[in-house]
Amino acid sequence: MTAAPRKTINLALQGGGAHGAFTWGVLDALLDDGRFDVTGLSGTSAGAMNAVNFAEGLRKGGASGAKAQLAAFWKGASLDGDLPKAGRMVIDGLMACWSATPAAALMQQTASLFAPAELNPMDINPLRHVLRDGVDFDKLRASAGPKLFIAATAVETGKVRVFHREELTLDMVMASACLPTVFRAVEIDGEPYWDGGYMGNPVLFPFFYETSCVDIILVQINPITRKGAPDTAAEIAGRVDEITFNASLLQELRAIDFVRRLIAEGRLTGTAYKAIRVHVIEAQDELNQFGAASKMNADYDFFLQLREIGVKAAQRFVAAHYDDIGVRPTLDLRETLS
Repeated sequence: MTAAPRKTINLALQGGGAHGAFTWGVLDALLDDGRFDVTGLSGTSAGAMNAVNFAEGLRKGGASGAKAQLAAFWKGASLDGDLPKAGRMVIDGLMACWSATPAAALMQQTASLFAPAELNPMDINPLRHVLRDGVDFDKLRASAGPKLFIAATAVETGKVRVFHREELTLDMVMASACLPTVFRAVEIDGEPYWDGGYMGNPVLFPFFYETSCVDIILVQINPITRKGAPDTAAEIAGRVDEITFNASLLQELRAIDFVRRLIAEGRLTGTAYKAIRVHVIEAQDELNQFGAASKMNADYDFFLQLREIGVKAAQRFVAAHYDDIGVRPTLDLRETLS
């Protein structure tokens, strides 16, 4: 019996707080399948955390190492993990502010009146502790493996900056996950940076210029479409974040669709242009039931629930579209963008 051909892919990992555990499940399922070669990973915020831990795990021990690394990260990032007391207090505060109760809505409105320096004067980000202890950035930078594209937003210019594997530091990853309403800007080379989601969630353009692979699998956390108008303050804020953090992604998808049409019509020729094939792994029906407030839920059982949803979503995708990868896109861009 002939073995199925291996598939070469790029992975684009969205941010989305605790919902990044969904991506953990997707990555685990792709690793378990064993037929995929990952050329590059682009990640923002929680997507950056997943991308870096995936790459670090591969460096340490191949596919099994990547699975172990991701599991250790998500356990460590949870309230069941070995977080310092100050980190636990920050998580507890975030969970309280983003719960769906009327009191929480009042807390959230009050919090919006204060800067991070006032609300979080010690500038404690509990994920820094987890990432610092789990990733050897010196060895990661010096090692071979998938390309890494980690996005952060330059505060002063409003432009995206993409950090690469060979330069990557702990601060760069933390910058990608720096929500300005909670944490102070992260300074890199004297420049302040905020969460990369404002300008790329995640960025796709590095794949075009820095990899030869034309198949991108987008692991989608934030819904593009959500039926009905939100009613509560927390729901409104959540939907605003979803729209904001999807805006740059939609622009890049529109550009991909435009170039594909020009190539198909014979109006662009030569090797300078690529007909990018986009695929998506998502489970919006399951994720939407939790609401935006759950993105701050650091309960480990919740992470495991999201991971299981991610595993099943990836398995469904592979069963339906494995043969399409390398041949045709499976995301209808015109329908997505219309």
